[in-house]
Amino acid sequence: MTLQDTVLLVGHGSREAAGNEEIHAFAARWRARQPDWRIELCFIEFASPGLHDGLLQAARGARRVLVLPLVLNAAGHVKMEIPEAIAQARRQCPDTEFLCAAHLGACDPLLDVLQRRLRQAMNALDLPDPGSTGVVLLGRGSSDRQANGEMAKMARWLQEEGDHELVDLAFTGITWPRLERVVQRQALLGMTQIVVLPYYLFTGTLMQRIVRQVGHLRTQYPRIRFACGEHFGFEPEISGLLEQRVAELRTGLPASALPCDGCSLRAIARDLGHGHTHQHTHAEAIAA
Repeated sequence: MTLQDTVLLVGHGSREAAGNEEIHAFAARWRARQPDWRIELCFIEFASPGLHDGLLQAARGARRVLVLPLVLNAAGHVKMEIPEAIAQARRQCPDTEFLCAAHLGACDPLLDVLQRRLRQAMNALDLPDPGSTGVVLLGRGSSDRQANGEMAKMARWLQEEGDHELVDLAFTGITWPRLERVVQRQALLGMTQIVVLPYYLFTGTLMQRIVRQVGHLRTQYPRIRFACGEHFGFEPEISGLLEQRVAELRTGLPASALPCDGCSLRAIARDLGHGHTHQHTHAEAIAA
């Protein structure tokens, strides 16, 4: 890593201060892990510095800015807001090169994290029979089918790599099914234990809501034992993935296909003769 490079972590941001503090703590740990790198941090929403200011700050004294979305799935923020902000920064800082990496995405390192979380939950339940223990992978949810599809892929991988016959997918918002409905189905199928695995990087209002929901479910289903995993932003696989993204950008290796490839929103915008911007998205896409 040359001194002319700035690595810019782009976190989502949270209405809950504890979530933003965790992202700052993650950045501090990563700086300690890579002391020769200049690592800056900004947020898409709910916290400062914002994306635009973060890009301009990262460009100061840098020949190149390596933008790393600290995001699990690609929806509106990754597909539209980050590229638009980078395009604006390029216009304002023409002497600085801006390169953007892919989001974290569905991959084996994240599967490793989920498998470890599942083992921890099974240990907490005193190692019950996996055949009678349902698993629910619980994510944010999006109006973007590709983002939801990445979640479905992770749930399928988790099932294929383990002994649990029943691994379901649920969402905390935007789309369905929700956690309560999936638990109802698993209870009807005779599950005597249910493990809820949140698919979140850091804490925040949604993680707090999940803990409350699992508490309500314990009351609703007193004969079922529940275990709830934790978010996994501080796991070493996350830092490793980001370092892989940096290496890809620095060596010029092609990252995975742009998350907009095949996106219906991009196709509509192209047909209209416009760029892939918020002005040509529907309300749900913006909400994602």
